[in-house]
Amino acid sequence: MTDRYAVIGNPVGHSKSPLIHAEFARQTGQDIEYSRLLVPIEGFQAAVEEFRLAAGKGLNVTLPFKLEAYQLATRRSPRADDAEAVNVLSFGRESVEGDNTDGIGLVRDIEANLGFSIAGKRVLLLGAGGAAQGAVGPLLATQPALLAVGNRTTEKAQRLVARFAGRGPFASVVVQAGSLNSYAGARFDLVVNATSASLKDTAPDIPMGLFAAGSMAYDMMYGQGLTPFLRLAQQQGADRLADGLGMLVEQAAETFLIWRGIRPDTHPVIQQLQSL
Repeated sequence: MTDRYAVIGNPVGHSKSPLIHAEFARQTGQDIEYSRLLVPIEGFQAAVEEFRLAAGKGLNVTLPFKLEAYQLATRRSPRADDAEAVNVLSFGRESVEGDNTDGIGLVRDIEANLGFSIAGKRVLLLGAGGAAQGAVGPLLATQPALLAVGNRTTEKAQRLVARFAGRGPFASVVVQAGSLNSYAGARFDLVVNATSASLKDTAPDIPMGLFAAGSMAYDMMYGQGLTPFLRLAQQQGADRLADGLGMLVEQAAETFLIWRGIRPDTHPVIQQLQSL
């Protein structure tokens, strides 16, 4: 019997996840069907329950429902608890299991696919919402010299970093939080845009001079051509530019492993998407 999965969000029409999972299924010989679910902003929980009752096996969760998915899950992985956000739901007979693969997808794309080592680097993460929350733990695990979180509201950034600062394996990493403008005059080796600005065809309001020599600007969003953030980063002197297409494929591969117990090869899928 074909197992049913989907990506759920609002908007969701742009999502490449159905193509990605179809390629993974073809590559690994798995019998699955993967679709898109566009649901009203107030209709997430009802849509999840309807999908589950119709024998759906799992859902990828995208904006703006990752925080709501965390609350809905009855069992959560340590990654989900770290992030307090869920982008993968798996349905058991009596449970709804939540996980977060965004951060590991981000790190794998930056380090394995793009060849940029994060260890010892100065990293600025823009945003403190669901996407940023999933990224903090995996970024800290790479042992950067500094992880700074910048957000429109300083308090939200402070609440995010407070969950990690000085904890266990992250104790040796300097962690900071502030407003976007508070980093004026600072320079970073890696600047990651985890805000939703690119979805609105805008760039976050960052100060000039953030990019150090040899730096990378990475946008967790993806699209045709450069996102507004990447265009701004290019103008401000970032040496390397990357969008979140590789991250999307890598987090999908981690999701596929959770659901199907096998990790697909991401490289041909990334190459295929880049050629579209």
